[in-house]
Amino acid sequence: HGAAEVDEMGAEVLPRRTPAPAWIPTAKGEEGDFCLRSSDCAAGLCCARHFWSKICKPVLREGQVCTRHRRKGTHGLEIFQRCQCAEGLACRLQREQGPADTSRLHTCQRL
Repeated sequence: HGAAEVDEMGAEVLPRRTPAPAWIPTAKGEEGDFCLRSSDCAAGLCCARHFWSKICKPVLREGQVCTRHRRKGTHGLEIFQRCQCAEGLACRLQREQGPADTSRLHTCQRL
């Protein structure tokens, strides 16, 4: 170990500490970056499960397939979560043209 520095008064000078540990990200996460919560991600992204970790994924746009949860709490059971629909859109049953369709596909649609 090197000797500690001492100032003119004989007091030990401690090395300067960094304001935050290096592992704490300073910028918002981009698509594919690991996250803990959506506030860790950049604008237009949310934090969603991907296998057994969570990454920043894009918020869904109009016409994209979304997941509608019938019961509260079922969102946590998915291994590949999707983000919510963007502001001004809702996850609704896709409207099919033609005969009554039995499809349960939901897409992000304008309110």
